[in-house]
Amino acid sequence: MRVFQRLHVLDRVAIGLLVVGLLCLATGLLPTGSAGDAMTRIAPLLAFLGTVIVLAELTSKAEVFDVVAARVARAGRGSYAALFLLCVAFASITTIALNLDTTAVLLTPVMLALASRVGIAAVPLAMTTVWLANTASLLLPVSNLTNLLAADRVALSPLGLASRMWAPQLAAIAVTMVCLWLFYWRRGKRDDGAGALPESGARGANVSARTGGRDAGPGAARADDVRAGNSGDVRAGNAGDVRAESAGDVRGAGYADRYRPPEVHRPADPVLFRACGLACAGFLIAILADVELWVASATAAAVAVAAFAVRRRSALRLSLVPWRLLVMVPGMFLVVETVNVNGLHDLLASAVGHDGGLWGLFRAAAVGGGLSNVLNNLPVYLAGEAAVPVGNHDQLLALLIGTNVGPVVTPWASLATLLWYERCHAYGVRVPVTRLMGTGAVLAVAAVLASVAALTLTA
Repeated sequence: MRVFQRLHVLDRVAIGLLVVGLLCLATGLLPTGSAGDAMTRIAPLLAFLGTVIVLAELTSKAEVFDVVAARVARAGRGSYAALFLLCVAFASITTIALNLDTTAVLLTPVMLALASRVGIAAVPLAMTTVWLANTASLLLPVSNLTNLLAADRVALSPLGLASRMWAPQLAAIAVTMVCLWLFYWRRGKRDDGAGALPESGARGANVSARTGGRDAGPGAARADDVRAGNSGDVRAGNAGDVRAESAGDVRGAGYADRYRPPEVHRPADPVLFRACGLACAGFLIAILADVELWVASATAAAVAVAAFAVRRRSALRLSLVPWRLLVMVPGMFLVVETVNVNGLHDLLASAVGHDGGLWGLFRAAAVGGGLSNVLNNLPVYLAGEAAVPVGNHDQLLALLIGTNVGPVVTPWASLATLLWYERCHAYGVRVPVTRLMGTGAVLAVAAVLASVAALTLTA
């Protein structure tokens, strides 16, 4: 019992979900056929989760994310407004062109490393990533798995889906930008360290002023062990205030409109840097070439593991594997499948209704977004799709908006949010759940309403 109590709250949730799911199966609440179908569907997803997290961890240790973060910071030329627009564009384009899960896994470390480079709290950059990973995932089939399912149902090609969803996508990104600026990025907010308190022992974060921002240790990409206290100061591990050569003289950065662009970051092991950089590039190219996600991530992770086996074998540990997610996801799907076979379909059919008009669209989006934050957007979309009448294409697209844009309130609402939370936890960045849910609720309501309105205006 003491061991269970010492576990992180999300570890306890993951174990609890799996136990409940197995109990549902053992008691007959969940038929074995339905359970088998659910596990068959998520097997590639679990393979992707396990390998892509290993890839991200090793890429961090190779300092790839530090190099990218320094370049983004330099591109902002010292302007917080320009940096904000760059980060929004970076996250939106990555989500649209690649995949929201890719944004959560590979872009989150870049954003967190960027925080120490420009001297602001990590939370604004972390929230930029997770919000746009969800709200910028409407445009193309590749942007979100739910889009692939919807495009098949309404018989839309990638260009056809884009021509139908461009206005909702612009509306969702615009609302997200407003909420990000008001809640996290404006002066007095971007230096707010409350809720951005990394663990004092964040793994491998030993970058110091003495190394000029470089670190040959395994945690170089831990972004200088950013500690943002309530005073807004950014500190690097135990090294005191970040020196100008490491993070650009950040003192007072929260109360100024400009920051000092950092120096070019040079990785301690160029061979590992190039190997992991090429592995990530190959992963992204494979996604664009329509290779299955788990195949692409497994191949890229194998390259990174091989490079570390040769150059830094001590970094290869079992803790690289995301055990929590690999336990939580099967449990979550078993529980949702149990609810689905015991009345969720009928409930959704009643809640969504058969109205293909304006009210029916808003109703479908509200149901999709609301239930996604209670359960998870993927199983909710699958159940909701079956509840929408076959000919109501716009109502189905409204449900898609709800399940894509709406899951920004709870940490488990989408797989991308779970992946993001895992990356933040690995970096020691904490976002209070109350703040996450409060600001997320405002964004969810405003962005879903604006997106559905844009859908109806362009019908």
